Amino acid sequence: MSQTEFSENLESTKFETYSKEKFIDEITLLQSELAAAIKEIYRLKNQELTDSQLKLMMQEQLGELRGDKFGGSSERYKKPAPKPKEPKSPEPRVRKPSERYPNVPVRNVVISMDPVPNCNACGSLMNDSGMFEESEQLTVIPKKFEIICQKRTKYRCGCQGCIVTTQNPVRIVPGSTYSDEMILDVVLSKYCDLIPIERYATMAQRSGVMDLPPQSLIELTHSFADFASSIYLGIKSEVQNARVVHGDESPQNMLEGSSTKSWYLWGFSTKTSCYLECHNTRSGDVASDFLKNAVCKYLITDDYGGYSKAQRIVNQHRLGSQLCEMLINALCNAHARRYFFKSRVNYDESFFYLDAYHEIYQLEGEAKKKPPDEVLVIRSKMKSLFESMKSQAEIDKDKYSSKGQLAKACNYFLDNYDGLTQFLTDADVPIDNNAQERMLRSHVVGRKTWYGVHSERGAWTAAVLFSIIETCKLNKVNPKEYLESVTEDLLHKRQPPTPSKFKSAINA
Repeated sequence: MSQTEFSENLESTKFETYSKEKFIDEITLLQSELAAAIKEIYRLKNQELTDSQLKLMMQEQLGELRGDKFGGSSERYKKPAPKPKEPKSPEPRVRKPSERYPNVPVRNVVISMDPVPNCNACGSLMNDSGMFEESEQLTVIPKKFEIICQKRTKYRCGCQGCIVTTQNPVRIVPGSTYSDEMILDVVLSKYCDLIPIERYATMAQRSGVMDLPPQSLIELTHSFADFASSIYLGIKSEVQNARVVHGDESPQNMLEGSSTKSWYLWGFSTKTSCYLECHNTRSGDVASDFLKNAVCKYLITDDYGGYSKAQRIVNQHRLGSQLCEMLINALCNAHARRYFFKSRVNYDESFFYLDAYHEIYQLEGEAKKKPPDEVLVIRSKMKSLFESMKSQAEIDKDKYSSKGQLAKACNYFLDNYDGLTQFLTDADVPIDNNAQERMLRSHVVGRKTWYGVHSERGAWTAAVLFSIIETCKLNKVNPKEYLESVTEDLLHKRQPPTPSKFKSAINA
């Protein structure tokens, strides 16, 4: 059915009352059209598809769709177990705002009575006792825009032969009509708070700044990215010198300014540094170019083939070098578990794997609380769980059609078994790649609000500023305080620290 025919059909029936029989007829028609479409797809792929396989795929898709629409979005699964009743804890005391937020300044406001009251007992005019009934409330002072009129003093000599004018203070963008504070506020609003620039300009209107040009504000972010590029390169160096590196990539729309519309934001990170690059390809060459200059032993990724290609290229590059060990690609267990989680809707066998993964992650939670020399002792208990899953997957993969969700989950687990269990041999290797995926979350949320970038320069700016902000978050450093500090360093020709070094200096 074409879009036009569908619209006409909808227009002619939107005021009708659907009977049960007519509704069933419509569903049956849609199912037959879906079956025909699936058969056509597999015919074009030159793959055989039996009627039983087709029926299975349609049932799985229906179950997955039902779960997506009416189920929860979380992938959490807890192994059923009796839960003992815990004693009810006493109600906690409500803390005052000054106790909850010790870094927020307190402003005292005295509220008095005018006129002064008379005594209810004798009728005399009362006096101030010097005592108060205190209560606290958290308030906010809305953002205030103001114009700074800078007047540079001119000096002259009595001989009338010379006039000297005070030099301009150093600034991020010399001669700009926007102050350094304004530039930092725009950068933080977009890349930390994920507020589109157009929305920032709209918000400024409520404070009396009318017609603030969004394009000029975007140029400020480009200028700051160039200004802070040495920090970006410092973060890159930290990642390349780490022993364990996470890798992942996410689509980045190029709205204009490039012949390639589908770009990708590539992320490489450690526990304390997040480095991002934007490229117009998803080729594994991006990862190999980055890793050729790295010394890492482990690369933590999903099963995307580009990382396998990068591993081969990097190891060929490292052959004969005594400075670097061979690169090992450890894979993400969260991805393997996700396949079993999706198949649980149609296959009860999936719960065996989910239960096993539940125990594995419980043990990993214990290991995170232990010193490094005890981590492998706890992880050794996971080996039997992985082996039991492997044995069961060998059986289950042949019980159902290879096109089914359970068979695909089992095959994924078996094909990647060595990479999935690599973390059992080294305490520094994480169980999954969730840490890297979380670092791309801000980019993904931002992508939904401003849709993409408008130029290759915009892609560079996004990579630089997201790298700096996400590294601040990793180190639990206030991005505002950090950017203000490094701006002073850069303006006065001092080498700025990366967020991890900034945190170390604060804690020293």
